[in-house]
Formats: sequence, structure tokens, C-alpha cells
Amino acid sequence: MPQLPSGFARTVEPRVRTLIGALVLGLSVFGFSSALAAEVETDSATEAMKGTIDQALKVLRDESLKAPDRSQKRVEILENIIGKRFDYQEMGKRTLGQHWQKMSEADREEFVRLFQRFLSKTYAGRVEGYSDEQVQYLKERRKGDFAEVQTAVAGAKSTIAIHYRMLKRANTWKVYDVVLDGVSLVKNFRSQFGRIIESESVEGLLKKLRVKTERTQS
Repeated sequence: MPQLPSGFARTVEPRVRTLIGALVLGLSVFGFSSALAAEVETDSATEAMKGTIDQALKVLRDESLKAPDRSQKRVEILENIIGKRFDYQEMGKRTLGQHWQKMSEADREEFVRLFQRFLSKTYAGRVEGYSDEQVQYLKERRKGDFAEVQTAVAGAKSTIAIHYRMLKRANTWKVYDVVLDGVSLVKNFRSQFGRIIESESVEGLLKKLRVKTERTQS
């Protein structure tokens, strides 16, 4: 029986993965914090992404949020910051590919909600080992309202390439895919979720995600 994907989180060394988990996959499930600064509109996808990452790094380096009793608060703040930069609907649509068109609107909405929570609960808490890796902004590729911001996370032992694929909607740049050392998050989950749908059904995938998100909440 096909299982929910787990290999993506193991594609880089654990120390670097903690930062990537926070910056790339800390998807918001709590709503936006009123304490966060309003997003500044910019024509540069790189500047938009840099603003989000800089906010996340500031939280990770905040000594007042490193106490054990503040860890959940820190995760919530990170989820809110990074969550503002992701287009969950577009990510869900691209992740399910052809299966998306066959789903009811209710199933689509539930999938996006569950997928968002699954990613958040799987990755957003992996921040305790953060150790001042440096984010380098290498190049921006642009075609119309689509862009790819190419970055690298440089640690003491290795450098990890992270490319953010983004689209512009209402003068705001949103992430719809992340490519980590050549591995696309969307394609990775599309392949594995697709196998579950084909061997079982859309409801079978939703059921697995319900169970997985309930388990990670405990």
C-alpha cells in the first residue's frame, strides 16, 4: 500500500534541514499575526522572497523566543511569516495535476487545507538546531508573471541550492513550488499522491492525510 511521502525531508543533512524546514515549508495554519509588518509591493520576486526570509531569520535568531516555553510561539510566528508568501491553492492544484480537475470543489478545499497542515506539522517545528547558515541570493529568472528566485543555504559543511518558483497575482509574488537541490516539492508529492489516488481513490488520499495530520497534532 502506498504511503505518504517521507523521503523529501531526508534529502539534506539534519543541521541544514532545520533551516530549510522553517524557511521553505513552514506553512501557516494559524492566520496572519497583526504584529507582522504589512507586505511591501515590489516588482522584484527576489526582493519579495528576501523580505520573507529576513523576517524568518530574525525570529530564529531572537534569543527571547529560544526558551522551551516559547518554542510553540516561535513556530506560530514562523508559520505566519512564511505562510504569507505561499499560494496554497496553486500549490495544491499543481501537486495533484490531472486529478485536480476531477475533484469536487469540496474535496479540493479539504485537500489544500490538509496538505497545508501536513506540511506545517511535518516541517515547521524543525528549527531548534538552527546554527546561522547563510542565505545567498544568486539569480532571478523572469518570464511575464512567473519567476524563479535561485538561492543557496551555505553551512559549515555544505551548500544547498533552493529555488523558489513564484507567480505574481494582484501585485504580490507568491511561491507555488520549491526546488531543493534539483528536487521539486510539487513533483515529489504529485508522484506519490498520484499513486495513492490511482490505487485507491481521492477519498483514500484525503483519509490518509486526515490520519496523518491528526497524528502529528498529538
